[in-house]
Amino acid sequence: QVQLVESGGGLVQPGGSLRLSCEASGFTFSRYVMSWYRQAPGKERELVAVIGNSGRTANYVDSVKGRFTIPRDNAKKTLYLQMNSLKPEDTAVYYCAKDRLPFGVASFRNTYDYWGQGTQVTVSS
Repeated sequence: QVQLVESGGGLVQPGGSLRLSCEASGFTFSRYVMSWYRQAPGKERELVAVIGNSGRTANYVDSVKGRFTIPRDNAKKTLYLQMNSLKPEDTAVYYCAKDRLPFGVASFRNTYDYWGQGTQVTVSS
């Protein structure tokens, strides 16, 4: 069955960096758009970044542009979120998600059918 397992979260000071990983199994990873979402306490879940199946296209929410990147390694079936210049407002649980359909477009209008369990990122001094 489909599994998405996130790792790499933790406590980091403002201005620091973290790299999240999402290991995928149970489906042909290279065929699917993948995304990272986050949810802060008391807030709605927010789409942070999305990447096309080949890795050539990606889109980001304005609040993370220039600070986050979303690379993927299809050979390793792993999605990443490289987070630099972290701010306290980046504190949230981060989830990776799999697009519902194969070979989709990396947009902010995709729908997702599987999610990981989440990894906590806390940015604080």
